Amino acid sequence: MLDFAAIDFETANEQPSSVCSVGVVIVRGGKIVDTFYSLIHPEPEYYQWFCQRVHGLCEEDTDGAPVFPKVWARIAPMVEGLPLVAHNACFDEGCLRAAFRVYQMDYPDYEFRDTLAASRRHFGRSLPDHQLQTVAAACGFDLRNHHHALADAEACAHIAMKIL
Repeated sequence: MLDFAAIDFETANEQPSSVCSVGVVIVRGGKIVDTFYSLIHPEPEYYQWFCQRVHGLCEEDTDGAPVFPKVWARIAPMVEGLPLVAHNACFDEGCLRAAFRVYQMDYPDYEFRDTLAASRRHFGRSLPDHQLQTVAAACGFDLRNHHHALADAEACAHIAMKIL
């Protein structure tokens, strides 16, 4: 794949609509040409301890953040016409669909590709697991700051450029 947008969401709680941050990496011609990161005021508006433990975000971080429709208004033109790529795409696609539903926005049927499934096909049992950081390392990318949405989207982009 030469042209795509890698995307990663973090959530505040167990509700897929509770996106609290997003990272997007735009790849054109096999090169990263743009990135975007934003905190998002989650809906529903509460944090569960296990989510906070994963990504380190809390209510204080997102109290003044824009709501999802305002953030997506900035992302939509960036990803227009591109397939969206995510590691464990069912999670990120589920978050995106849920946020669109909560805010009663028309969902444009984005095409998603999954680097987790691609990793399982490509590497098989040669890796100890297919977690993002493991696959990124196997593709030559050093994922630092795992569970920061932009860092994860960058890792996903590098994986996709190698194995999709």
